[in-house]
Amino acid sequence: MTTPSDDAAESAPVPVRVVLPADPLLGTEQQEVVARLWKRRQTETGWAYLVGLPSYRDLEGGGVEAAEYRVWVRAPDHVRPVDGVDYDQVATERLEPSPTSVVREVLGERRPSGWVLAKVREGRGVLHAPDCEEAPQGAPLLGVEQALNVAENPGTRLCTLCGAAQELTPLLRGFDHITDSAPDDS
Repeated sequence: MTTPSDDAAESAPVPVRVVLPADPLLGTEQQEVVARLWKRRQTETGWAYLVGLPSYRDLEGGGVEAAEYRVWVRAPDHVRPVDGVDYDQVATERLEPSPTSVVREVLGERRPSGWVLAKVREGRGVLHAPDCEEAPQGAPLLGVEQALNVAENPGTRLCTLCGAAQELTPLLRGFDHITDSAPDDS
């Protein structure tokens, strides 16, 4: 638990609504309270907000005084804006962009995994990578096993535009067919 004087170097807090969890054992429902937003932090999994919730603390002489309990909460799951409040001045820590690896620079971004089937007509289709410009939008994503089962159908063609043919053919026929000479029978 902290008091406002504990972090004097921070910027002035602004009001924010904090969603408190429901407690079925106590019979309470989810509630919102106005708290103070001290800081925002971008994380790998989203945003976290450091909020100060109003609280009390015991004094040594037996008295009680107002205090603030600071805790990091997930946004937007546990916080809501207060109408009319400007949040641009809140101290914000952003994630540094991760360095691009040499492999990623050379090969580019990874393609989405899986395959999609474009049905041409009854019993005929074309297998595509999900990001192929010829791939149908919203088609179900097939795993490798499903794609290979579909590719074995004589009515299925493998797209050469997106590389489906180059990637799935060795899995269907083995790697011997891609050499220029016949396999050595010796």
